[in-house]
Amino acid sequence: MVFLLSTTTFFTCRSPSIMLLVYLLLSYLIASATGNFYQDIDITWGDDRARILNKGDLLTLSLDKASGSGFQSKNQYLFGLFNMQIKLVPGNSAGTVTTYYLSSQGSNHDEIDFEFLGNLSGDPYIVHTNIYTQGKGNREQQFYLWFDPTRDFHNYTFLWNPLHIVFYVDGTPIREFKNTESSTGVPYPKNQPMTLYGSIWDAEDWATRGGLVKTDWTHAPFTASFEKYKADACVWSSSSSSSSCASSSSKNNTWMSQEMDSTSQSRLKWVRKNYMVYNYCTDTKRFPQGLPPECSINSTA
Repeated sequence: MVFLLSTTTFFTCRSPSIMLLVYLLLSYLIASATGNFYQDIDITWGDDRARILNKGDLLTLSLDKASGSGFQSKNQYLFGLFNMQIKLVPGNSAGTVTTYYLSSQGSNHDEIDFEFLGNLSGDPYIVHTNIYTQGKGNREQQFYLWFDPTRDFHNYTFLWNPLHIVFYVDGTPIREFKNTESSTGVPYPKNQPMTLYGSIWDAEDWATRGGLVKTDWTHAPFTASFEKYKADACVWSSSSSSSSCASSSSKNNTWMSQEMDSTSQSRLKWVRKNYMVYNYCTDTKRFPQGLPPECSINSTA
């Protein structure tokens, strides 16, 4: 696919959603040129099941019956725009989970999750998302994708700023979680620096059809591939307890104040209508005493 955008279109466009789409595209192009896993990522577990290849341009994670594997970013962040190209496990991947997420540490941790639930050959992957604030999760939303995520790399993005968290797939928003702390009292991730993680592991007790379909180890090793990681983000310094966005250069971080306009909301509603599998904000059986308070305001939560 060739993406053409004139300079006139770029500089005269006033739509926030178009500008963010352009920004995501430019971030992808920059990441293609400069992203290097040797510089940005540490392999944390799985021994040689996790590999950095192609001079740092490609990272693969594999799962066999003995172990999965994983990595984490060298830096911690407090707000940012995070892009990763991922190609998921092909074929019969039932029982496996591939993850890409941000998390702080401790029992009261914050966390923002992409989890990709494996499937039987021919069945669609489910994208499982969740958000933890102050150690409390239970905010799951699940989606099908509108393409086969095992045939090629696709871009998965977190936008995390003081206003909201938005999950994007190839530039299309699939979920928004607004900061409603002042109106609902629900904590919002804004104080704890987070590390970016990725992993693949065996979750056959719940991942595929609620655990009804088990992992078929004759298909192992199961391998997911990652490339073009880019964190346009506020890097946290533990020594000074401050982020890089505290400096004057942070004025260039346009994503820090990026909101959803009507076009973005329309695209988000299209995903929810056609591809949403589960939404905790409509699960009255799970929450018989009342839905979580953020659901009353956070209509796209």
